[in-house]
Amino acid sequence: QVQLVESGGGLVQPGGSLRLSCVRSGTIVNVNAMGWYRQAPGKERELVATITSRGRAIYADLVKGRFTISRDNANTWNLEMSSLKPEDTAVYYCYVERSIGTLWGRGTQVTVSS
Repeated sequence: QVQLVESGGGLVQPGGSLRLSCVRSGTIVNVNAMGWYRQAPGKERELVATITSRGRAIYADLVKGRFTISRDNANTWNLEMSSLKPEDTAVYYCYVERSIGTLWGRGTQVTVSS
C-alpha cells in the first residue's frame, strides 16, 4: 500500500524558515506530478507548489520567491519555505497526482506566529 508521510512542520516566527519533507513508500506508476497543498482554518485547500513529471516546478503566486520545491529522488520531495508570514499558517499536505487519481499525506501543521 502506498503511503505519503510529511515531516518538518512546526512553530516559527515571522520571517523565519522551515523545511518540509515528504517520503513515499510503495510503488507508484504513471505519476503526473508531486508537490504540496495547504489548508488554512476556514479556507479551501490550495496548491502551494508542484513538480511535474518533466521536472517543471510551478508555484502559487503567494509563495513565489519565498518557497522552493525540490525532489531528492522518486520517493522524496521537499518544500523549503523562507520569509514566512502569519498567513502561511496552515496544514501542509504532500500529494502525488497519478493518471488514476491523487494520493495525499495526512498533513503537517505549520504555524507562523510571534
